[in-house]
Amino acid sequence: MSGQKPVTPSPDGLAASVKAAKTRGLPPVHLWNPPFCGDLDIRIAKNGTWSYLGSPINRFELVRLFSSILKKEDGKYFLVTPVEKVGITVEDAPFVAVDFDAAGEGDAQNLTFITQVGDTAVAGPDHPIRIVIDPETDEPSPYVLVRANLEARIDRKSFYRLIDIAVHRDEWFGVWSGGQFFPLIRSDDLPD
Repeated sequence: MSGQKPVTPSPDGLAASVKAAKTRGLPPVHLWNPPFCGDLDIRIAKNGTWSYLGSPINRFELVRLFSSILKKEDGKYFLVTPVEKVGITVEDAPFVAVDFDAAGEGDAQNLTFITQVGDTAVAGPDHPIRIVIDPETDEPSPYVLVRANLEARIDRKSFYRLIDIAVHRDEWFGVWSGGQFFPLIRSDDLPD
């Protein structure tokens, strides 16, 4: 390997690799384990905005493309193609659930979440909802699993809509979806 220049990853090269490898639907990133090529200065902000070198990536198609090759391993995030793997920074969760549709009622209800990049996930055993309480502010941060270790933070308006349709069960206030009850807040902690 002496005499070879190290590969410097670039978003354009990564996009070209993805387009060459892309199939219908999401690419099989779980099957890809190429060599690590370094880190790219790509950041996903808490609000779901993607940026490169500190500037927002304003082309939705490019963000959607990159989101389709996102992978999480050992708590770190990577963009992966069959031939390269580059590290990126994710401030909170890689996706933001910006809306949801509710169908059905009671324990037959299904909640389909939609992310800022157009992914959908029906909350249930394979796509659980979880709540994390910020120890400093005591504020809840709700998340839903979208795919393979990748979560979406549920935005505030959607969380308020969840609270509006929530029901009481076993000392919890929560929602049903996919045949599973997801607790959101203890009934005792609800304001009077």
